[in-house]
Amino acid sequence: MSDLAAKLTRDRAIALVERIMSLDYADDDELGGWLDQLERDLVCPDGYVSGLIFWNDPALTAAEVVDRALAYQPIQMRSTPWTTLPST
Repeated sequence: MSDLAAKLTRDRAIALVERIMSLDYADDDELGGWLDQLERDLVCPDGYVSGLIFWNDPALTAAEVVDRALAYQPIQMRSTPWTTLPST
């Protein structure tokens, strides 16, 4: 887990995604830790990066996965108070 100590750069994130794609992890716990690190450092919601890696059709390259994750923008919700309609 020492690979996960510092915030990932784009190049390190790509290398980590390549390892995941080539199934180069010891067990599910290691995989989960890597996915958590990617989502935390690339600022994505839970499951976003794993969805790009495992469920995208057509399959993406590691660089495309990281670039899409970096481009993620949450939906901005408007917060407006409830108002009553003016009477006519």
